[in-house]
This record gives sequence, structure tokens and C-alpha cells, in this order.
Amino acid sequence: MYTVSVSRTVVAQHYLTVPAPGPEGDPHSHRFTIDATVRGPELNEYEYLVDIDDLTAAMDHLADFYRDRTLNDLPAFEGANPSAERFARVFGDRLLERLELEAQGVTKLRIEIEEDDVARVAHERSL
Repeated sequence: MYTVSVSRTVVAQHYLTVPAPGPEGDPHSHRFTIDATVRGPELNEYEYLVDIDDLTAAMDHLADFYRDRTLNDLPAFEGANPSAERFARVFGDRLLERLELEAQGVTKLRIEIEEDDVARVAHERSL
């Protein structure tokens, strides 16, 4: 199994919408470090699992999209609590929209988000 990871950091805002969220219910910022890891069993004809430049460009695009935004205001979070866990899933969805990973032989995608050097969450899926 081969693994390739790319990481980006963004500052974004959110406020939690669960009952009794305490201070997390007020708009606030977090420094999110987002790692995208792809896995697959075989290399392509160029001895790559994926083209790292393509993965990096997609991560740059998504980091720019989320940077300085309020997650609650984005359609993917409408009517949902914008937890870091949900952010990991939504980020993975958007990454898959930008890259044809399955066509490249990738069999797994893992998005891991570290929130302010305090907590780490992840969403992993098979492709």
C-alpha cells in the first residue's frame, strides 16, 4: 500500500449550533491544519500513486476557499452543526470533486483536521 499526504493550514470561523454550546456558540476562529492522505495498492506508469502537484493544487484551492470564511454561512453546513468532524467530511467531498482519485488507483481518502493544536479529528472513506 502506498500513501501520499499533503497538508494546509487555514484560519476559519464557526459557531456551534448544538443545545447549550457555551462560548463555542458565539462566532470564533480556529487555526485548522488539514491533512489529506490518499492510499492505494499500485503505482502508475510514472511510479506515482498520484501526481503530488495535482493534489497540492487542489489543497491550495480548498484552503483558499475556506480561509477567513465562516463555515456556518456555507451551503455544505446549512442546517448542520459545523463541527470539525463535519468539516473533515465536507473537505473530503470537495477534494473528490476536484480530483478524479479513483481513476488514479486511489482506494482510500483520509482527511484529518487539527483544531488549534488541541484536538484532532478525521474522516476516512473507501473509494
